[in-house]
Amino acid sequence: METYDEKNTCGMICLKYLLLTFNLLFWLAGGVVMAVGVWTLVEKSDYISLLNSTFYSASAYILIAAGAIVVFTGIVGCCATLKEMRSLLIVYFFLLLCIFLLEIVAGVLAYIQYQECFPLCQQLDKELQHNLKETMVQKYQQSGEESITSAVDKLQQEFKCCGSNSSSDWSDSVWILTPSNERLVPDSCCKTPSNLCGRRDHPSNIYKVEGGCITKLETFILSQLQILGAVAIGIAFLQLIGMILVCCLYRGLKEESY
Repeated sequence: METYDEKNTCGMICLKYLLLTFNLLFWLAGGVVMAVGVWTLVEKSDYISLLNSTFYSASAYILIAAGAIVVFTGIVGCCATLKEMRSLLIVYFFLLLCIFLLEIVAGVLAYIQYQECFPLCQQLDKELQHNLKETMVQKYQQSGEESITSAVDKLQQEFKCCGSNSSSDWSDSVWILTPSNERLVPDSCCKTPSNLCGRRDHPSNIYKVEGGCITKLETFILSQLQILGAVAIGIAFLQLIGMILVCCLYRGLKEESY
């Protein structure tokens, strides 16, 4: 009988340490998700402002909220494990289950949208094209729109592109049509940017044959969507292991109480 109790106690201790290790990994995963959301808002906020849509900024805030929920769930898990409270273990299990189901759905939808490009993807494409071109031609180099101007310049240089669909988009620009302006395209369209280099729109001087920025921005967004889908499904399977450990610990505590 003593041998059985010793084995049982040893098994429970190992199970607790495994669950605590899982919680540590779960916390790290939540921190990573939050960091991605913050990084999107800080580093890619310029691109979000160009799209003139709340959808993309909302996605970043959802990531931050999801990360915070994961961290909170991890705290609940640690308390439940250390204090060996069965009621708290049940709460922890259902929190894991809810997050697990949400991440599986989010991951599957992300892959469907990336691979099949159903009507939502067409809406995304039209929204991107319309918003980006309108922002570029109406707000570039306008008073009070310095952040937009900086974002457009950064976009064109980073993705090596010119205009939304093509460099000809700039012919409709309010700034380009100004009589005092000598340029045909912004200087950021140039392969080697310098003052007034935008006066020549020859392919040897600007990103003309490389295409517009819309295609490259779409590719960037969809690649991020694919990565997020993979991360969501990966974390979801990590949670599946956690739920199994919670069930084992709950059962062990239940046997000890008898």
